[in-house]
Amino acid sequence: MFKKILIANRGEIACRVIKTARRMGILTVAVYSDADRDALHVEMADEAVHIGPAAASESYLVAEKIIAACKATGAEAVHPGYGFLSERASFCAELEKQGIVFIGPKPKAIMAMGDKIESKKFANAAGVSTVPGHLGVIEDAAHAEVIAGGIGYPVMIKASAGGGGKGMRIAWNEVEVRDGFERARSEAKSSFGDDRVFIEKFIVEPRHIEIQVLADAHGNVVYLGERECSIQRRNQKVAEEAPSPFLDEKTRKAMGEQSVALAKAVDYQSAGTVEFIVDRDRNFYFLEMNTRLQVEHPVTELVTGIDLVEQMIRVAAGEPLALAQDDVRLDGWAIESRLYAEDPYRNFLPSIGRLTRYRPPAEGRTGNIVVRNDTGVFEGAEISMYYDPMIAKLCTWAPTRLEAIEAMGRALDGFVVDGIEHNVPFLSALMKHPRWREGRLSTGFIAEEYPDGFAPMKPDSTEEATLAAIALSASLIEANRRERFADRLRAASGALREHWVVKIGDSHVAVRLLDGLVTIPFDMEMAIEGENSSVVTDWRPGDPVWSGTVGGRNIAAQIRPVLNGLRIDWQGLSVTAKVLSPRHAELDRLMPVKLPPDTSKLLLCPMPGLVVSIAVAEGQEVKAGETLAIVEAMKMENVLRADRDLVVSKINAAAGESLAVDAVIMEFA
Repeated sequence: MFKKILIANRGEIACRVIKTARRMGILTVAVYSDADRDALHVEMADEAVHIGPAAASESYLVAEKIIAACKATGAEAVHPGYGFLSERASFCAELEKQGIVFIGPKPKAIMAMGDKIESKKFANAAGVSTVPGHLGVIEDAAHAEVIAGGIGYPVMIKASAGGGGKGMRIAWNEVEVRDGFERARSEAKSSFGDDRVFIEKFIVEPRHIEIQVLADAHGNVVYLGERECSIQRRNQKVAEEAPSPFLDEKTRKAMGEQSVALAKAVDYQSAGTVEFIVDRDRNFYFLEMNTRLQVEHPVTELVTGIDLVEQMIRVAAGEPLALAQDDVRLDGWAIESRLYAEDPYRNFLPSIGRLTRYRPPAEGRTGNIVVRNDTGVFEGAEISMYYDPMIAKLCTWAPTRLEAIEAMGRALDGFVVDGIEHNVPFLSALMKHPRWREGRLSTGFIAEEYPDGFAPMKPDSTEEATLAAIALSASLIEANRRERFADRLRAASGALREHWVVKIGDSHVAVRLLDGLVTIPFDMEMAIEGENSSVVTDWRPGDPVWSGTVGGRNIAAQIRPVLNGLRIDWQGLSVTAKVLSPRHAELDRLMPVKLPPDTSKLLLCPMPGLVVSIAVAEGQEVKAGETLAIVEAMKMENVLRADRDLVVSKINAAAGESLAVDAVIMEFA
């Protein structure tokens, strides 16, 4: 077994590998860029080596620097994680040449399966069912348009060397093919250094289901069940689960056996994933094989009890698999939610900055529920514009799917992240969505259910009652503490007010206290809009999470003070609550509403990012839908289009400039 390994990655996956290596008694070496000097993976590793500037192309993607770090520290092997150099055959080959073990497959398998075009050719030759498409070289946008017309719309344009949703576009007509081809090729070149793309038929109402395989150097290959990865946004996975609620045993077995056959055909060694697209009739088609560890691997670990990172290390060390196919059992259900630094209320645009507060839910087993959080950040850490915007991967396990979903909802309600915008509200709303809970999924789920984007949700009457109970209890607990200050000038006097009004957004909820005394821990009977309810909590002022029961129901909600009230975040809801006396509530209804400023004549930068190009000139007339500018953030190019016919009066930014969120890019007449 290895004595020391180097992790050629960063963030949560580097921390994940370090944890397993530490448990196995293996020393670890971290590498870091200028931007990651104070990162968590650097702190966790036994050693750390600086490898260059913040840009990945000058640090994490430079194979020579990784190899030099191995030689300087005496690392015997390299675990690449995912992304960066994890699927670069030349890196693997150079490591072997230098006598350093690559903890992953051999160069032959990476070359055969790592390239999407070549992998499809290989799969076709091996008799594996694949999606109809064009795998040859595409010269330009006009050529792409001809190919797409021959295949039939809609089509998917994908980067050959791509992954993680980068360099990928869906086109429904000729115009979208031309634009999508250029954008996919540009993203592919900037993200992977390879601008080749291919085109294939896009299957309507598809599910994205993948099979985890594990193979050693002795010819043993097993499959570890499947993962459902259909909840995607812009072709980037958002939530995953294992097993799939859609597959039956027959289809699972067929997909697994086909994946094993493919792995054996390329002499695959290590953990790998065979991805399929599955239609409504459970017909499945090979998409690609990811010759690395997947982001969503924790759900497979939770339902199989197998540590995939450990198995990768053991296989790389030459050990045979310690399990056969009959030993693989799928137990219970696991859900993974990817927490991203992005604003769900602004079309999920990236958000960067410092984590002023980061308090994930407690990990471990409680009864029949397991909570796991894979992360590479900490309170005070910086979310950089240079890398993927992932904050953490929150996972829950339970005996059944609905129990795992309920556990995920509670865990998300207690996951506190401040300082940046994040997608926890969307993930929380997803856990309540009827279609998700019923397992009626497709890769178009988010686009179909949120066609106009994710907007702030409005609570129904039952939810308003719960929110009012939380707000009033917190207010009474705060008041009780103030009354007990030792230096208070005047002691409290008089009975506790019986009647209250809690303003939730624009609604006013009447509450009558049925108890006349505030106790700590708080335990009080209330009549909320005439319905009696008991409220119990041990919340203390300053705690970011209010936990307790309302009407006997377990509740966890996040509380943040705002001007004259509280902001409460619970189950995808984010509301402002104000606790008022009945007279104050009457006066509050008379207050004028402050209107937001008019920005209709401005193009604002929707996220911190780099201006790739300005597509118009001052004085130019622009039609609705035409491109105004392209801004890149976190390795994704975002096209900013005109929402109506306009005339450009002034341009305030130029290509190459770094802009803050809401910076004015241009003005309109």
